[in-house]
Amino acid sequence: MTESDRNTEAEQNNDLEVEPEVAEEQVAFDLSTFPGGARSAIEAVLMVVDQPITVLDLATALELPPDDVTAYIHELEAEYAQQQRGFTLRCINDGWRVYSRSDYAPVVEKFLMGGQQAKLTQASLETLAVIAYRQPISRSRIGAVRGVNVDGVIRTLLTRGLIEESGIESEGTATLYCTTPYFLQRLDLSSLDELPPLAPYLPDADMIDELIEQGNG
Repeated sequence: MTESDRNTEAEQNNDLEVEPEVAEEQVAFDLSTFPGGARSAIEAVLMVVDQPITVLDLATALELPPDDVTAYIHELEAEYAQQQRGFTLRCINDGWRVYSRSDYAPVVEKFLMGGQQAKLTQASLETLAVIAYRQPISRSRIGAVRGVNVDGVIRTLLTRGLIEESGIESEGTATLYCTTPYFLQRLDLSSLDELPPLAPYLPDADMIDELIEQGNG
């Protein structure tokens, strides 16, 4: 093979080589191009999350400094309160989310119930009592005390504005529930301290754990 042939073959081989793919450049997320800027962008996300979201997660998603996110959230929180909006921002277990303001729980209940003031069932009343005396408490613990599935009852009580989410269990990911100011209003109470002394008749925390273990066994 002549020198010319070898050079020609080398050129052909070079033509067959595939150039390495070049990674696409990350495009900066410029929130200033959106109406309302970063603050409104944060508000939009908080409107659609179905679970409370932390400042760090918001900052990561929107490519903003966490301190800026915190400042914007507090601005929105103050603005909602000043304007007496029907919703508010609440922080639960370091996570933020938009909630309807508790002052409007009767209005929300009336809308969801179609204007009908249906009485709570016995199952709902019993579940509400467990939550009232053992709050904050998880769904599994409520079910252990009641001995039945309480998913539907919990949804009803949430819809009626009588209970609300109050955080996450420190040893897991279960949502905790507690009663609302509307619950006290309906019972004509100023605080939970005015509840009748029925708590001793409910199982304590250790007994609830035993009931859960028996149910899983």
